[in-house]
Amino acid sequence: MTVHKSNTVFFRLIFLCLLFGVLLPGRIYASTQDHAMPVPAKDSVSEKHGNTEHSKDSAFNAGEMILEHVVDNHEWHVAEIGSLHLTIPLPIILLYEGKLYTFCSSRFHNASHSYLGFKLEQEGQHKGKIIRADEHEAAVGSGSKVYDFSITKIVLAILISTFLLILIFVSVARSMTRNRGKAPTGLQSMLEPLIIFVRDDIAKSSIGEKKYEKYMPFLLTIFFFIFFNNLFGLIPFFPGGANVTGNIAVTLVMAVFTFIITTVNGNKHYWVDIINTPGVPWWLKFPVPLMPVVEIIGIITKPFVLMIRLFANITAGHIIVLGFVSLIFIFGAMNMALGMGVSVFSVAFMIFMNLLELLVAFIQAYVFTLLSALYFGLATIEPEHH
Repeated sequence: MTVHKSNTVFFRLIFLCLLFGVLLPGRIYASTQDHAMPVPAKDSVSEKHGNTEHSKDSAFNAGEMILEHVVDNHEWHVAEIGSLHLTIPLPIILLYEGKLYTFCSSRFHNASHSYLGFKLEQEGQHKGKIIRADEHEAAVGSGSKVYDFSITKIVLAILISTFLLILIFVSVARSMTRNRGKAPTGLQSMLEPLIIFVRDDIAKSSIGEKKYEKYMPFLLTIFFFIFFNNLFGLIPFFPGGANVTGNIAVTLVMAVFTFIITTVNGNKHYWVDIINTPGVPWWLKFPVPLMPVVEIIGIITKPFVLMIRLFANITAGHIIVLGFVSLIFIFGAMNMALGMGVSVFSVAFMIFMNLLELLVAFIQAYVFTLLSALYFGLATIEPEHH
């Protein structure tokens, strides 16, 4: 890769990283007022809240702890020391009936978990979502929607990782310009083998030497975005620990990008093979277009498989590690000696799983990038390759 081409690739990579940072808010959703619940009376709320807090202090809830670390949240839980909960409140940005509401998520830290007529749902299928909490409007049921564009934990983690990726690759690009013709040093020596790996073993082999350069910015972006966030998610303290690539909204956006690029760049032969698949009996194509329908379904399922594979593998890894952490507290609540014995096994297995997750972090980035490159190659294949 020449210096001129590498600079072009890196600056395109920076642009796409910014694009991902803007387009990956995994918590953009709308909830109707039909789901809103009336605010209970103050005394009953206080009593219920007190009982809830007491039950939380008296018993360890493994499922709640695991979900808190795996799913998205409107605040970033850093640590819990006794009764002290260290959290970072995040900005709440709501659009309701044409009006913009902005405030801090710490405003929901009260008995009713509500502020300015909005409520952060604490239970049920809409747990974690912001809905209307106004008794009169809930009874009327006007159907107006609350659009949530808040900076959540996943969004903040994406912005942080995007910023760090930009810094890293700008530094590498400048280093490549300065050290032209010299042996790579520093970050360049660490990242250049990975860049060459993506170029030679993924892009060239899957797309072809004539067309691979066009797709290199995207392939490099998704590879390093997934790899970097996978590694960042293994760090157990802020700003690490966020389950970015284990969020299905994030993997969905990346899969949609792959689908769009594949569809837009598909050549004539690609679409002809879908409509009139060669080597298939005519009665499977006409008059009932069975094979074309199957091929079109295949086009849609390819990005779906990309989305589910990455989401499921990363989320499963986090759940397994957190599950073994939970065993220490569960058995410790039964018997202190038993808890200490289980902790030895749990910690040993956690170390093993974390080492395995390091390998999985690279494998998942490689698989997603490789499959994307294969889809691009199939969409641009020339007729003489048949």
